[in-house]
Parts: sequence; structure tokens; C-alpha cells
Amino acid sequence: MSPAKKSTLSFSQTELTDLVQQVLGYAQKGGATSCDVDVSEGVGQNVSVRLGEVETIEYNRDKGVGVTVYIGQCKGHASSSDFSPAALEQTVAAALAIARYTAADSAAGLADPDRLATLFPDLDLYHPWDLPVEQAIELAQRCESAARDVDARISNSEGATVSSHVGQSVYGNSNGFIGPSQTSRHSISCTVIAQEGDAMQRDYWYSSARAPTDLDAADAVGLKAGQRTLARLGTRRLKTGDYRVLFDPSQAAGLMGHFISAVSGSALYRKASFLVDSIGKPVFAPLVNIVEDPFLLRGMASSVFDGEGVACVRRDLVKDGVLGGYLLGSYSARKLGLASTGNAGGCHNLLVSPTAGDFQDMLQRLDTGFLVTELLGQGVNGITGDYSRGAAGFWVEKGVIVHPVEEVTIAGNLKDMFHHIVAIGSDIEVRGSKRVGSVLIERMMVAGE
Repeated sequence: MSPAKKSTLSFSQTELTDLVQQVLGYAQKGGATSCDVDVSEGVGQNVSVRLGEVETIEYNRDKGVGVTVYIGQCKGHASSSDFSPAALEQTVAAALAIARYTAADSAAGLADPDRLATLFPDLDLYHPWDLPVEQAIELAQRCESAARDVDARISNSEGATVSSHVGQSVYGNSNGFIGPSQTSRHSISCTVIAQEGDAMQRDYWYSSARAPTDLDAADAVGLKAGQRTLARLGTRRLKTGDYRVLFDPSQAAGLMGHFISAVSGSALYRKASFLVDSIGKPVFAPLVNIVEDPFLLRGMASSVFDGEGVACVRRDLVKDGVLGGYLLGSYSARKLGLASTGNAGGCHNLLVSPTAGDFQDMLQRLDTGFLVTELLGQGVNGITGDYSRGAAGFWVEKGVIVHPVEEVTIAGNLKDMFHHIVAIGSDIEVRGSKRVGSVLIERMMVAGE
């Protein structure tokens, strides 16, 4: 696998910038007191195979312009996929018409000018992949074949997929900000089914990265998918009780996702979060340290500026268990009487510091309890923190996996769960935006038989 230097995008950054300037001019001419514009395009290819045969070959190419105008503090928004001058004028006119019929909102408006980014370092996010469809098919077939070859009990497949996408955008506003970005994202994935008697199990694995050279080999992805599926044969339920619970890295990332939702501005100003008024207070066990790093090279959520042009900053989100700040865009910040933290559009790379060793070390620390490798359902109440989800995984005794488990429910409260984290592993997955190892929680209710 080797990255290509040629671009499959249709527009240059200069052309997109010109379009932004054009729309800003139309808005000013139409009577907007302020305006922001985002112009973007993307190109992608997805190839999937199943049982060695090509299932789908998909190509996508899209482009769009979104314009938000303000007349005082009355806001209007419209979008279009047509970049012709007439269509751009009509889009601005539509946004202005909406603004004229919208009630004023004291928190509405562009980001404060003194918060806008002025430096634009290269974060190495753009790596096009010159991947002929024939090669993509071959990679997908190799991936699936490696999974099916793990064991004769792997009797069926949901297929393997190889995807590649590149995109670019330019954001600008009437305060003089112009911010370009180019990104790429590539992935290889596989899902297979194993059967033993009448029992069937499925599992998957995938690799995702900005650069194709950072992807795991197709054979390795397939091998892991096959091994994970095979390991799930022979599942049993557990007796209901309180157990130590170890979330593997993929499920630990989900726990961090609940934390991110709870400290995000939209939930906070609506009082729909269990972490309202928590800045400066302990929200995790003292061993937990979490950094938000927007400048991680090739990071899946890296960016120099947020969706409003506000400069991103690296910061300690949680230090020794204490919450250092929220995730705010300009609107939510004004609603809360605070300043934007450069998080319009979401959180950037989350780095959770390990406190223990690798996965085997975490199993030893678990000793006897439940290892969670899959969660089902949406039983999380963001207002109270109540947590109840279907789960599957493995029963562990004295640090050794004994048998797979399914059809159980784990329950607790996120506030208590965060405070009762006793170890975080160094088995960190780097394929997503939340880089965290496995997380061990002292005690949770597990409902089974």
C-alpha cells in the first residue's frame, strides 16, 4: 500500500476560497450584518466482497456550500450543492429570508474576532490513496480469506470492505477569517460468522487511518476478525451479581464518549447533563488524566481551528480526576456566560493517560470478573448518569479468560463508574479520536441468570 501524491479533488483551495469570498459579498450586498460560509467537496471509493465475490463497488463525489447570515442577532441558514453564481445568490437570498422571520437570539452571532486562529501548522492529515479498484478488491478478498482461514467453524461471512475518502473545505466569515483544510480517511474492515452445532456467533475487526501506510495489513485485520469471532463460541450467561468489570479499549472509548457528551455545551446550557456546574470538581478517580490535543499529527480529530474559525488549544480536560473545563462553541459559551473553547463541531483528539500495563496486565488486575467487549442498546440517561446496557464479553478468573458471555446487562451510574476506575491500560487503540486503553471499574451490577 502506498499513498499517491495526485489529488482526485475537482477544485483547488484557491477556487474554494474564491467561492467563499463570493458568497460573503452576496450576503453583505443583501443586507446581512455578518455572515459565515463553508464550502467543501469530497471524493470516495468503497469496495466490498463477500465469500470471495465482489458485492459492491461504490464511488461518491459530493460538494456543498453552507451559508449562515445574521441580521443583527436574527439568524438564517441555507445550503446548496450548486456552485454557479446564480445558485449561490439564491442560497444567500434564502438564508436572508429565513433570518428576517427569525426571532432575535442574544447568544447568536459569529465567534469573537480575537478568538480566531491566526496560525495554520500542517497536521499531516491529507494522504490520498491511489487505489485502483482491482487492488481494492484484492485487498478485501485477502482480508476476508484470512478471517475464514482461521478455523473451519467460521462458516459464513458478512464480508470485507476497503474504503478510501479525501475531502477539503474552506471556512470563512465576515470578520476576515479564511481557513482551509484537507483531510483523508481510509479503512479496511471484516465481519465473519462462526458456527458450532446450532450456535452461531459473529464479530468483526477494522483498521482506520489518515494515511494508507498507517493501516494494518489486510491479512492482519482478517485474522483478528476471525480470532475474535471464534473466541465467542460456547457462550454462557452469568449469575446476577456485583462484579469487577473491565471494558476493552473499544468499549472504553464509548465510556469516554459519554463523558464528552456530558461536558458539551449544548447539554450543559439545557441542564441536560449529569456534570452541570462541575468545573474544578472531581468527576473521575484521582488517577484519571485526560488531555484534549487538536494538534496530534495524523489524528482522526485533529484541527487547527473549530467550525467557527476559533483557534483550537491543547489542554488538560481532566487533571488528577478534576474537570478542567467544558467543550464549548460560541453559542453555548454565551448561553453559559463563558468563552468558547474552540469546540464548535465537537471534541478533538482525547488522550487518556494509562496507569497500568498492557491487556494481559489488565486481566491480572481484573483477577476475577467480567471483560466487556461489546455493548448493546442505548440505555444511558445523560441527565442523571444512569447506565444500563446489554453486554457481551468474557468471564475471567484469576486473570485468565474462562469462557465467553452474552445476554447479560451491566448497570450503574456514570458518576459512580468514573469515580471507581481503578486502572487504565496501555493497550491503547489509535484508530479513532479517543485514545484510551482498557478501563477497569471496581464494581458494577451484572444481571444475568
